[in-house]
Amino acid sequence: MPHERIAITGMGAVSPLGIGVESCWQHYRAGASGIQLLPHAWAASLPSRIAGVIPGDPTADLEPLQRRRLDRCSQLALIAAQEAWQHSGLPRDQAARARRTAVVVGCGIGGLETMGQQYRILLERGASRVNPLTVPMLIPNAAAGQISIAIGAQAGAHTPVSACASSAEALLWGLMLLRDDRADVVIAGGSEAPVNELGLVGFSAMRALSTRNATPALASSPYGRERDGFVIAEGAGILILERESDARARDAACEAYLLDVGSSNDAHHIVTPQPTGAQACAAMHQALARSGVELDDLCFIQAHATGTPVGDLAEARAIETLLGSTHGQIPVTAPKGQFGHMLGGAGAVETIMAICSLQAGTIPVSVNAAPIDPEIQLNLVQGSPLQITQPLHRRTALKNAFGFGGHNVSVMIQAA
Repeated sequence: MPHERIAITGMGAVSPLGIGVESCWQHYRAGASGIQLLPHAWAASLPSRIAGVIPGDPTADLEPLQRRRLDRCSQLALIAAQEAWQHSGLPRDQAARARRTAVVVGCGIGGLETMGQQYRILLERGASRVNPLTVPMLIPNAAAGQISIAIGAQAGAHTPVSACASSAEALLWGLMLLRDDRADVVIAGGSEAPVNELGLVGFSAMRALSTRNATPALASSPYGRERDGFVIAEGAGILILERESDARARDAACEAYLLDVGSSNDAHHIVTPQPTGAQACAAMHQALARSGVELDDLCFIQAHATGTPVGDLAEARAIETLLGSTHGQIPVTAPKGQFGHMLGGAGAVETIMAICSLQAGTIPVSVNAAPIDPEIQLNLVQGSPLQITQPLHRRTALKNAFGFGGHNVSVMIQAA
């Protein structure tokens, strides 16, 4: 018996390309870059001094206590959740609905900024000056808990921590909660705020980051021949999930459908992906099979593609295996050339951008991919955006999100 479709009735996002879904989308489709040279003194001596930074002050509308007592990771998640909830049209004041509303918000690390700040205070000023809220500010599940408090969601608060696949995996958890009738509404997505000294130092020590500091807008080059690492970024994305019948019963506007999600693990190495991309390909196959979508139905694939030499090649091989010679012309687009890599927030923000692409009938270009690595044989969208020719109700896309630990998640979405 086929599963009921899961409707996406609200979306919220904050990213280096803007505050709010519409701002992110307009800058994304225009080819803008959210990556800049960091002006902070602590960054001056680092090999990588660039990052994707949210413009302006995204926390301006938060309550004073939320600005003081929440790590930036939780703040960004809360901002995105508030936009998504308002967008969905769901009320907050019904006790019965609260008991059937769940939260699944993932992150890759959690309160990294709080951890770094408070450890510095411990060393420089002593234990008595450490913030008593340090632990509840830095724990990975803080964002999910804070959203539950703000919205009044009582059906459970969950936090998948699967590195850069965390927020995409949150969509899988949300789908399972709805299909298992453990909730009627799920607030799902993820957040990350790693643009701080500890984040930059840690990833720089791994030699994972791009060091092209002189040209920030060109530094993140997914699938590019000259790629030298990813560009770290901050951001959060939240989607409101409901069963289609429930959404229709309240006359909700449906943005898209979450058809299904595939997942696998490389079981290969804690950081390096399996070179052939075999298990990444398995996750994509699973997403297609579980959703009943054929390759011929795909408008595009939105790649994880972070701009690392090894990771991009492994994913390209996985996609090439999936498509084979018959479907090799299906367009592939890689958004991290503009956003940078939002780690645990990337999967959700980029899924929202994929939904906007399906709605608009436009596939944005893969910025900074040219010249393409000659080992990569994908039909990357370059030059100018591609127009989608399928009618709205047939538009589908596959979105990949992979992470340290071998996590592979592939999300299948369809325009409403």
